[in-house]
Amino acid sequence: MKAHSFSQSTNHLLMIEPADFYANPETMETNAYQVDDHEPVEVTSRRALHEFRELHDKLVESGVKITTAKALPECPDMVFPNWFFSFPDGRLMLCPMLNKNRQDERSEDIIALLTKIYPDVIDWTEYEEFGLALESTASIVSDRVNRRAYAALSARTDEGLARKWADDMGYEIDFFETHSHTGIPVYHTDCVMWIGSTLAGICSECIVDEDRGRIVSSLRNTHQVIEFTNDQLRAFCGNALEVVGHGGQKMLVLSEKALQALEEDQLEKCHQHFSKLIYSPLPTLERYGGGSARCMLAELL
Repeated sequence: MKAHSFSQSTNHLLMIEPADFYANPETMETNAYQVDDHEPVEVTSRRALHEFRELHDKLVESGVKITTAKALPECPDMVFPNWFFSFPDGRLMLCPMLNKNRQDERSEDIIALLTKIYPDVIDWTEYEEFGLALESTASIVSDRVNRRAYAALSARTDEGLARKWADDMGYEIDFFETHSHTGIPVYHTDCVMWIGSTLAGICSECIVDEDRGRIVSSLRNTHQVIEFTNDQLRAFCGNALEVVGHGGQKMLVLSEKALQALEEDQLEKCHQHFSKLIYSPLPTLERYGGGSARCMLAELL
């Protein structure tokens, strides 16, 4: 298939409204960005729901189509739907998740809803028995037009599975290693980088020295690139998503915290490539969940 047959972004997203939201104890070992203040769950959950709805409404107002589902109890990270890939040819891939309560997020009701659009199901959940994970678009950030993918290796992104995914889906894939501010790998690739149609953003500072130049050069072959610092990574500047809004216009979704952390020249470059920046405050979801705006959005291609 020719490269121009593919689009980078979509105007249709799935969002999952949080139920019980708190810092997930099962994921804290690999997610250096979570904080647990031991706040009452009902308080944290109420604030998270408000933040979710505010971002949801801003997306709808911008012309993005949103399908909404409800999270299951005792699945605190279900607001971050990282357990499936969708493909425009009707395929749905169910992905292996590292942690048990993240595996539990695969709601039968949501799968039934998705299979109405994507009837061809590819089930990779059996790899969980071997402790292997590939957490969907959080693990693999795709340049769909150029059929190139990027994966930051971590406990949640297995190199063997990512390589198999790329072979099966017809992508070339670049792997790299990272160090978070705590020294452990950044848990998800989509916290490090995002790729739009013409502009990409990446926290080059967190990539290990031997991989940094290769990855940034690969991105620069196809895109203009904004490079982020480690401080900007912690502000979730790397956790953004291009979407299609009113009139087919390309827009960038990010959190208010990420927006405020951008330098003036970075912000100017974003405005050159996107008709609008859609942003919303997500302090509770970021602090307790260790994820931000992109994590909350599952693309329906």
